[in-house]
Amino acid sequence: MDYQNIINPLYICGFFLTKLASLCLELLSCVLMKETLRYLAGIAGPSGYGSNSTAEQVTELPSWPSCSLFSPQLTAIVTGATSGIGAETARVLAKRGVRIVIPARNLRKAEEVKEKILRESPRAEILVLEIDLSSFTSISRFCSEFLSLGLPLNILINNAGVFSQKMEFSEEKMEMTFATNYLGHYLLTELLLEKMIETAAETGVQGRIINVSSVIHSWVNKETFCFNKMLSPKIYNGTRAYAQSKLANILHAKEMARQLKARNARVTINAVHPGIVKTGIVRAHKGFITGMTFASADSLYFIASKLLKTISQGASTTCYAALSPQVEGVSGKYFADCNERACSALANDEREARKLWKQTRVMIQRRLGQ
Repeated sequence: MDYQNIINPLYICGFFLTKLASLCLELLSCVLMKETLRYLAGIAGPSGYGSNSTAEQVTELPSWPSCSLFSPQLTAIVTGATSGIGAETARVLAKRGVRIVIPARNLRKAEEVKEKILRESPRAEILVLEIDLSSFTSISRFCSEFLSLGLPLNILINNAGVFSQKMEFSEEKMEMTFATNYLGHYLLTELLLEKMIETAAETGVQGRIINVSSVIHSWVNKETFCFNKMLSPKIYNGTRAYAQSKLANILHAKEMARQLKARNARVTINAVHPGIVKTGIVRAHKGFITGMTFASADSLYFIASKLLKTISQGASTTCYAALSPQVEGVSGKYFADCNERACSALANDEREARKLWKQTRVMIQRRLGQ
């Protein structure tokens, strides 16, 4: 047997594959570098906005239609509006004439945000209602209270998020990060969805749901994304739990978009990544930035801190998705820096999205039934 004739083709094939892999890595490096430079420079994307755009800039006139052009007045529910991105989102939307409903566990902080908004926008209409997003009972109570007011509902911003270094459980005995960030918003959306569809049909103004996610959703792989294990993990990692909850937020948006389209409902739902923002979560938990496997957390935190957005910049994509005429009719997408972006392959998995939605629905129905 002529081994030389066998070895040579294999060697040549391996050589070219190695070169191809090297070329691909170089191209990927160039793309990442280009994206990083675009981010740092705040270069605008197709929407006309970029990483440096603020919430006020993306909603200012005359480039935007005034909310007074809409009839009736828009109403938005903004979770997590007692601080950070949520508070800035509520402030800017109120400044543009939107009626704001702030669901909050800490009513004192919510009232302080309300007073601050009213000092800047005296004619704003702000309502504060109690809620604990980790409690199904509290969410149900909030929705009943809101619906009893007879108000329309045009915009639902699922913004609230928690990050914990240690494992904690909700009153339903489910891991707190997953319960608050994903399960609570899932139930909130379910209980308010018919009101949104009804409002859109009556007013002719498209309803919009925005799930605030994170780029770290891409850190999750399919093998570790198990519903029952996320409800009650045997081994807990705060960053992993947070990333899984944010992946679930995107999958929720994907499946809800499919269902709403099937119903011909005039309501859209999208997910947004606000960027790494100077909020309490980041200040209190360096692990939120540094991830699950990095050895030098302090070094990476220092580097990442140089890329942090201001709170106003962080709220811009949420406000853009909530009000921009450019997003009219767009549903099931993922946005960052006020432009549509690609999310992970797992986040785009339609079967995974449908499976998660069904598992969540069955579990919540069982718990509420009990």
